[in-house]
Amino acid sequence: MPQTIPLQVAPGQTIEPFQKRLERLGLVLTRDATQTLQINIGPHCNLSCRHCHLEAGPARRERMSRETMDEVVDYCRRGCFAVADITGGAPELHSELGYLLDALAPQVKRLMLRSNLTALAEGNYDALLERCVAHRVAIIASFPSLQAGQTDAQRGAGVWKKSLATLQRLNRLGYGQNGTQLALDLVSNPAGAFFPPAQAQTEKRFKLDLLRKHGLAFNQLFTFANAPLGRFKTWLLASGNYDRYVQMLATAFNPCTLPGLMCRTLVSVDWNGLLYDCDFNLATGQALAGKRTHIADMPGPPARGAPIAVAEHCYCCTAGAGFT
Repeated sequence: MPQTIPLQVAPGQTIEPFQKRLERLGLVLTRDATQTLQINIGPHCNLSCRHCHLEAGPARRERMSRETMDEVVDYCRRGCFAVADITGGAPELHSELGYLLDALAPQVKRLMLRSNLTALAEGNYDALLERCVAHRVAIIASFPSLQAGQTDAQRGAGVWKKSLATLQRLNRLGYGQNGTQLALDLVSNPAGAFFPPAQAQTEKRFKLDLLRKHGLAFNQLFTFANAPLGRFKTWLLASGNYDRYVQMLATAFNPCTLPGLMCRTLVSVDWNGLLYDCDFNLATGQALAGKRTHIADMPGPPARGAPIAVAEHCYCCTAGAGFT
């Protein structure tokens, strides 16, 4: 049985462990065909966002070496992954990111780069962005709110203006524009201990507001709940919201989300080359299927039907509309 980690709700009490919930309802969570290799090249970041489950920030200096990058590319090749998804931290800050993009581009059908937008506004990244355009790299950008005050409160002073400037720059390069094949997707997370609003209506509101006020365009918007991990967990505890929030997640468990969960079709590799079922499990050190495995020791992607290591933060991904 996959390892589970209890999630404390109140002194002496716990919510029902996620694995027990599945068993009680006669449900199983196992892998489908694994199509995506998610690559976390390090938690170094120019921001210290309040909602960050990885506790990324300027003080985090762990980074993926070029040797490990080569092993990642080899694994991507022999695993025949369709998608490579590069994340961090702020992956733009890694000096070898361009090397990794060049090496991965011929191996996959879709290459993705996650960005907080502000790092691209704080330095000379012309060469990196030229690479992104040349390789048709899809950019997945964190953009939590249409309000400057709310954005800066979650992510830091000045983030709103820098984010807008980077979006304008990406639009000028063709990102988010019809017919360019340069995808620009936004991700919005709530600022507090509550669920995000409905995705379809929120996307419509963001598109109308950003176009009308700033002349900006993007392709899709994704709204996700915050996992009670890392810096967000620290804030929940300090603000007295932790117990209520985790109980809210568990109460909102929706079994219909299970088929579409990312962990069923994605495997995550950290900056040391170790494998996990998802980025949340990476953040908690919960190894792939509960077994510490390096990419050099994996002949291919995890097998269809393989177990998935679960913990009570899985309630975040299965609450309401889910985190897919």
